[in-house]
Amino acid sequence: MSDNGTPKHWARVALSQVAEVRLGRQRSPKRAVGDHMRPYMRAANVTWQGIDTTDVKEMDFTPKEFETYELRSGDILLAEASGSASEVGKPAIWRDQVPGACFQNTLIRVRAPGDVVPFLHLHFVKDALTGAFASASRGVGIHHLGAAAMSEWPITLPPPSEQHRIVAAIESYFSRLDAATATLERVRRNLERYRASVLKSAVEGRLVPTEAELAKKEGRSYELASVLLKRILAERRRRWEQAELAKLTAKGKKPTDDKWKAQYKEPAAPNVDALPELPEGWCWASLDQFILSIEQGWSPRCESEPSPSDDAWAVMKTTAIQPMQFDGSQNKTLPTARKPRRSLELHQGDILVTRKGPRYRVGVCCVVRHTRPRVMLCDTVYRLIHANEAQADFLELALNAPEVVTELNRRKAGISDSGVNLAQQKLLSMPIPLPPAAEQRRIREQVDRKWSVARLVEGLASTDARRCVRARQAILKWAFEGRLVDQDASKTASFLSPADEAATSLASHSRVATP
Repeated sequence: MSDNGTPKHWARVALSQVAEVRLGRQRSPKRAVGDHMRPYMRAANVTWQGIDTTDVKEMDFTPKEFETYELRSGDILLAEASGSASEVGKPAIWRDQVPGACFQNTLIRVRAPGDVVPFLHLHFVKDALTGAFASASRGVGIHHLGAAAMSEWPITLPPPSEQHRIVAAIESYFSRLDAATATLERVRRNLERYRASVLKSAVEGRLVPTEAELAKKEGRSYELASVLLKRILAERRRRWEQAELAKLTAKGKKPTDDKWKAQYKEPAAPNVDALPELPEGWCWASLDQFILSIEQGWSPRCESEPSPSDDAWAVMKTTAIQPMQFDGSQNKTLPTARKPRRSLELHQGDILVTRKGPRYRVGVCCVVRHTRPRVMLCDTVYRLIHANEAQADFLELALNAPEVVTELNRRKAGISDSGVNLAQQKLLSMPIPLPPAAEQRRIREQVDRKWSVARLVEGLASTDARRCVRARQAILKWAFEGRLVDQDASKTASFLSPADEAATSLASHSRVATP
């Protein structure tokens, strides 16, 4: 082995000795139109799976510029810049997917002789996956490799025949890992469908025997959901009257009669004519009827990092909310100079629904089950105030059920994925199926049992997926240390055998002239 950990008969050269390295052309508004419009590739088109041509932009390239920036089959494209350090340097081989295409300056083109391209590509995959490119990148926020730095990037080159054996071995191992990864991805998708199916059955009364069925079998009576709804509405009104009376008293306007109670507005019931039939004993209720009240959070300027101390006040991030899961570590620290709004502090049992943000993040619901003290509600989230824990548990299921999610998506408004909003009134008017209280508890218990099995399977699949990633890294590490395939023990640094051209000779003969 040489000092750098590779076999002594391998050569260590700068990339520019075996290939042309060029940065793409910068995009500008004046290039958006012109007489020589051509498709071009950018960083978004380069993925770990290869070139993605689903979204190809165009700009003007003069005939002279086209000669310089044209892509040819066999070129290697590297992501020159990325907001994520782990994505910078991500490589893909161009197979002329879009004839006549050029490339932008968010990409670096590496053009090498055809016989060395597969080996170089895997070399770059290794450098990206092991973090070598990330460590070498520069910049704040956006990480850049730079064409000059890539020209001097160290490449370890074995003799050509050994390169071919290494590439064949890596591709053989990777094909099996690809099959395993595809199987794990199918497991993940099936688990998503399974969870959705469980929730759908839960809110349609098909997951457990209904309270009506059990009552008939056991010869007893039971409380209808409509009776439960009346109790919820009565509690809703009682709390409103209590709060309103406290306000009037604080202003010195304590009422002498009950006329002020007429200002209370009953929540609107849904139109059941357009809704499917529910199991016996159930009833439809609007979300506004189901809950006691709704409130929105606060948006003060905060520190970007969460506080390590429970004594400091913080504001939750919208990303803390996932379907039926709350991550209490996702928060921002409130500066000590800002006075906290204690009324917005999160508590266990709170029902949260995201109200604003990217389309896929709006309308997501969860119940807070674990959170540290002194964390406040943020302004992009609604908090639903409910009557008891059993209602919160069932409402979480209902708001995450497939049909309800579909309806919530229909009610979102916005002109772009970055500015979608779920209006309070549209959320409150959502129709929710309401089972009897005892049935709500049994439904939740059954969902939790089924989801616990899904979590176990998902955990095993995630562990195997991480093993696949580590296996790829290990295969690449062994390959570029000369330990993956057999070497020719007779070879020396002079490479006198005509069967294997010396790697050093390859480096000097395969250089492509830069135009």
